[in-house]
Amino acid sequence: FHVAPLFHLADAWATFAITWVGGKHVILPSFDAHETLRMIEEEKITISNLIPTMLNMMVNHPDVGNFDYSSLRVLLSGGAPIAPETVRKIIEAFKCDYIQTYGMTETSPYLTLSILKEHLKDLPWEEQLRFKAKTGREFVNVSLRVVDDQGNDVVTDDQQVGEIIVRGDTVTPGYWNLPEETQAAIRDGWLYTGDLAVIDRELYVTIVDRKKDMILTGGENVYSTEVENVLYRHEHILEAAVFGVPDPHWGEAVKACVVLKEGCELTEEEIILFCKKDLAHFKTPKSVDFLEALPKTGSGKIYKKGLRDTCL
Repeated sequence: FHVAPLFHLADAWATFAITWVGGKHVILPSFDAHETLRMIEEEKITISNLIPTMLNMMVNHPDVGNFDYSSLRVLLSGGAPIAPETVRKIIEAFKCDYIQTYGMTETSPYLTLSILKEHLKDLPWEEQLRFKAKTGREFVNVSLRVVDDQGNDVVTDDQQVGEIIVRGDTVTPGYWNLPEETQAAIRDGWLYTGDLAVIDRELYVTIVDRKKDMILTGGENVYSTEVENVLYRHEHILEAAVFGVPDPHWGEAVKACVVLKEGCELTEEEIILFCKKDLAHFKTPKSVDFLEALPKTGSGKIYKKGLRDTCL
C-alpha cells in the first residue's frame, strides 16, 4: 500500500520488492488519514511502510475504530524516529505486527529493522513492545557500529550516546563527483551517518537525535527525541517537535512546538510541569509554542529547520 511518497525510500523499496514477489500495488496519491484507513479495509491491505507523522494522524483519527483491519499482516514505519507511545497505539488499533525501520538513500535503504529475535518473543508484552519501538538491529549484509568521537565503540548499555557508522555491499562508496563530501562522510570504509544513538545488550539501536540537531544547554546535551517522547505521552497532544534556540545565559534553550488534539486545551505552564515529572530540569522545555499544524517536508517528515528558522 503506497501512502508515503514513491520518491522517498520509505516507500520506493516496495515498488521493487512487492513487484518481485507478485504482489498487488495500491496507491494513494496524497495522504489523508481517513482515506488511508478506509482503503486498508476496502483493498484488504496486508503491508505498508508509512512515515511516523502519518501513523500518528491515523491512530488519533476519530474514525480509527470504525474500519476492519483484519487483512493487515504488518505495518512498518520509517523516515524518522517514532514515539514509543505511538507504537503502542498502532499495535492496539490495527491488531497486527509492527516493525520500525531505519535507513538512508546512501544505504539502499535499510540499515536496521526492529524485528524481534526469537528468544525476545518469550518476554512479557511490555518488554517486547520496548524492543519493537527501538530503531532496530542491523540488516542483512550490513555492518553497524555506534562509536564515540574517537571512533571507539560505545558501551552496549542503552545509555552511552555515539554516532551510527555502517559499511556493507548496499552502502554507497561515495558521492558522485564530490570528493570533499565523500572524504568527510566515509572514513576507513565506514559511512558516518550523522545519527546519534544508543545500543543495548541485544545490539538493538535507538536513535536519539541527528548530530546537528543535538541541543547543548548549560554544558549539558539534550536529545530532542527523548523530550518529544514524553510530550507524546500527554493525552491532549497530537504532534510535537523539540529543538534548541539561542539563549544568552545557557547558550541554547529547549523549545517545544506542539499541536493539540481537536477540542483540547493546555497552557505552556501545564506542559512544562508535565515534562518535569519525567525529565531532568535542563531537558524540560523552557518555552512552548502552540501551532495549528507542524510544517512537513515533501516526504511527510516534520520540518524542524523551518520551525527553528522562525524562532531565530
